[in-house]
Amino acid sequence: MSRVPTCVISSFQAPRVLHGHDPDRFVQIGSLTKPLTATVLTALAGSGVLALDDPLERFLPAPGGTGITLRHLAEHTSGLPRLPAGIRGRDPYAGFDERALDAVVRRLDTLATAPAGSTEEYSNLGYALLGAALVAATRTPYEELLRRHVLGPLGVTDVAADPPADVRLCRRGLFGRPRRTWTMTGAILPAGGLWATPRATARLVTGLLVERALGEPAPGWQRSGRLLWHNGATRGASVFAGAVPRGWILVHRLSGASAATDKLGVDTLVSFARSS
Repeated sequence: MSRVPTCVISSFQAPRVLHGHDPDRFVQIGSLTKPLTATVLTALAGSGVLALDDPLERFLPAPGGTGITLRHLAEHTSGLPRLPAGIRGRDPYAGFDERALDAVVRRLDTLATAPAGSTEEYSNLGYALLGAALVAATRTPYEELLRRHVLGPLGVTDVAADPPADVRLCRRGLFGRPRRTWTMTGAILPAGGLWATPRATARLVTGLLVERALGEPAPGWQRSGRLLWHNGATRGASVFAGAVPRGWILVHRLSGASAATDKLGVDTLVSFARSS
């Protein structure tokens, strides 16, 4: 793990940048995109554009009677599987475009593995549907919704779906060439497709979890006791963000081995808690 390019930004020590990482270049943040999407949801609910318990079929052409609401999608209690069918290969999400998502929506009643609201199952598919519903409800592109309701209010700019190649930081192969990253600019974007600089990501974490500048944290954040957290992983990057009452941390590594990234983040938080 020590040779993996790593960036650690936290409230209790100076930023650590190891083995060629760069906190000011864009990196994939994977599923850390999800709580940002959920924050858009709560902002729209707060302004009366929609309600958390609105049924999905109000916004998308889903069959009636599934019982799936926007809240279920945000809380991973929709009963939907983790992934849509056909997600495989070296670039698994490349073919999951708007047309593919529409096909999923129209047969949603055949996909649920449990009744909505009955159990929790982490679902990328659920967040793809949530993002599509927010876009349909407002007739506004996802990136613009994110800018209006999250990035702008927090004063964050270095977040994008498809940043230029010359500002990206990617894992490199044997001969130093950047490895190909997953294509996540299609329907999967609201579930895990964003890029951001680690500094911008740290600002999002502090704004949403510590300062709570946009209100109580959205339902997309995970909870473990007093720890609020989320992680994310793609083919060549992984991230962990977490906050406890007296501290917060962001860890980004140019490795898709998310378990090691999570462990580094949690262990550092635990060490801080014991010493404070």
